[in-house]
Amino acid sequence: MAAWLWTLIVVAAVLVLWIILAYNRLVRLTNQTDNAWAQIDVQLKRRIDLIPNLVETVKGYTKHEKETLENITKARSALQHATSLSKKAEASNMITESLKTLFAVAENYPDLKANQNFLSLQEELSGTESKIAYARQAYNDACLSLENAVESFPTNFLANMFNFKKKEMFAASEKEREAVKVKF
Repeated sequence: MAAWLWTLIVVAAVLVLWIILAYNRLVRLTNQTDNAWAQIDVQLKRRIDLIPNLVETVKGYTKHEKETLENITKARSALQHATSLSKKAEASNMITESLKTLFAVAENYPDLKANQNFLSLQEELSGTESKIAYARQAYNDACLSLENAVESFPTNFLANMFNFKKKEMFAASEKEREAVKVKF
């Protein structure tokens, strides 16, 4: 009888230990995903802060490119006021497209292209865009790890019991998926 009781105690202890470890893993993966999103948010904020300086620099050289500058300002505002991941992703994509247009417009202004402030801001934005791309990738990797844990057996039972959920991944817009057209 004592051996049976000890076996039951060991099995119960192993089960409790597994539950604790699995729960802590789900918490850690959720926190890593939240942290990865925060890193994207930091870079998006950096981009938002750089845009007014870029717009002001361009305004001095391009008096009749009002629509391009307005589009950038609208996209920036949309990003500042976005509350969900999908809205932030949409606004971020709008900014990316607006900045592409702005840099294409800048090609028509030799004085602007040579302006040190513009070149510096353009370089900072380019670096920020790279950091955003890296942060998006890290976020999606964290989402995948969490998703695997939430959906895999046997942790899926624990995930459902404690209401752990998958996170929405950061996806490219349809426009970003289109092939780049180069014309000479």
